[in-house]
Amino acid sequence: MSALVLAQAPAQSLVQSVDWLAIAPPTVTALVALAVLVADLFLPEARKPLLGWISVAGLAVATLMLLPLLDGDRSTFCLPGPARACSYTADHFTLVIQFLVLGGALLAALLSVTNLGDERRRIPAGEFWFLLLSSAAGAALLPASRDLATLIVALEVASLPAFALVGIRHGDKRSSEAALKFFLSSVTATAVSLLGVSFVYACTGTLYLTQVAQRIQHVDGQLHTLAQTGVVLTLVGFAFKTAAVPFHFWVPDTYVGAPLPIAAYLSVVGKAVGFSGLILVTVVAFPSYADVWGPALAVLAALTMTVGNVGALRQQATRAYSAVRLLAWSSVGQAGYLLVPIAAAGYAKDPQKAVGSTVAYALMYAAVNLGAFAVAALVGRTKPLNRLSDYRGLYAASPAAALLLAFFLLCLAGLPPGVIGLFAKVTVFSAAVDAGLGWLAVVMAVNVVIALFYYLQWTALLFRAPEGAPARHPLPAPLTAALALTGVLGVVLSGAPQLVLRFAATGLF
Repeated sequence: MSALVLAQAPAQSLVQSVDWLAIAPPTVTALVALAVLVADLFLPEARKPLLGWISVAGLAVATLMLLPLLDGDRSTFCLPGPARACSYTADHFTLVIQFLVLGGALLAALLSVTNLGDERRRIPAGEFWFLLLSSAAGAALLPASRDLATLIVALEVASLPAFALVGIRHGDKRSSEAALKFFLSSVTATAVSLLGVSFVYACTGTLYLTQVAQRIQHVDGQLHTLAQTGVVLTLVGFAFKTAAVPFHFWVPDTYVGAPLPIAAYLSVVGKAVGFSGLILVTVVAFPSYADVWGPALAVLAALTMTVGNVGALRQQATRAYSAVRLLAWSSVGQAGYLLVPIAAAGYAKDPQKAVGSTVAYALMYAAVNLGAFAVAALVGRTKPLNRLSDYRGLYAASPAAALLLAFFLLCLAGLPPGVIGLFAKVTVFSAAVDAGLGWLAVVMAVNVVIALFYYLQWTALLFRAPEGAPARHPLPAPLTAALALTGVLGVVLSGAPQLVLRFAATGLF
């Protein structure tokens, strides 16, 4: 009997308790995805729009599930014993990114309700909502992941449904080509990252981020090169998700080929996934290799913002889909700004405070960029080619939409009355200067000036006299809700920027 008890004790010690409240946000999203998939089998075609509202409600509930977690850090799926390491942690950083991800997915879902109504024959509703919710569940899981295995799994759960969403339009060659480009480049980046993770595991014998940080400092001299290689390769997959140069080439074609709400989703939620993963592997797992990833990310930031802004500057107003292409190239340029504080963390005395600037900027960018895509979705209902020239005289046809788009563009440019955009850029600029990266701050200043030109050019176009009679743009309720939410959020943040900027002052972890 005593022998049986001794044999059972080690087995019982390996059982991990589950904190269901901590994992509620991604779990609720995943359960709603399954519910939508099953409901799609039984609902008649005329009732399929109900699936969209179920998805919107599910994302709203998942977002509200963040509120009970505000009282303190919670961890689950932890190893027993003195060397406590957990696979899932709901800390300050996790909750902020999950709010960004779930809020962004909710706004994208509101845009999608209208889009699916317009393209009912080309986009299957059940599959669309299941894929969107599945991707959102993976994106919500990623910032809470605290081991490399969970991190990679969450990254792929967020990414794989996105490939299908990009190419979900039936009979659209452009959509299929965009999905194929996105898929092939992303799979290559993931394979490289998995190779890097295997190298890190070979050197440290663990996948938990905190244990990797401790052990990778003391690897044998013979394994030092392998460890460095593992660090660099692990970063590649996350650099791809952020659309950093040279992993950016899929962005313009993918945004044009995808349904517009999915382009908006990728521009915000896709970036949040990449940047949160990048922060976790650099600041939490590989702080001792800051001399490797710090300079690399600084160069990537400079290249990314320059290539993105020059690409946006070259867009011709009469070219088909030039408005969406400009937003795509602009998102690449914005990714460069977001990389600056992470690069600065490699040089700063307080790296966790430095990356707070990235999160502050990401929150601003998410609100106003989704708003810009919402106006683009409105114009695209009557002007399917979505050219920049189609926005000429928008104020005469739809004053509210024109004023909102002008406000969003000024926020992205960093000009008043878009105060939150200005302050967010200043915090990123300060992070570079404080870390001693003066050259990167100069590159950023030059790129801000370049971006001013095309943002102001588009803004001026909104208020010019229209060519011919102004086209009316019908405004459905879901699209109205998305525009109202992003507009109110942008105005509130511009009036009280401290709501976001405190992350840059206090850090996250």
